[in-house]
Amino acid sequence: MKLTVNDESKDVREGANLHELLIDLDMSERKGLAVAVNQTVIPAANWSTQPLSSGDQILIIQATQGG
Repeated sequence: MKLTVNDESKDVREGANLHELLIDLDMSERKGLAVAVNQTVIPAANWSTQPLSSGDQILIIQATQGG
């Protein structure tokens, strides 16, 4: 199925969940991530149970330090 991840088209297997997508993107172990699916922020505790559907819009933001 096709998703949009940070404004880029991405193909993922049918039935994938949000955690599986993050694994596929090599982002599952990163700290400071915020993820929204269709403009709804999904808590990290729910990533493995958050289903994805074709056409979903995913926004991934990583906090950085700096000053």
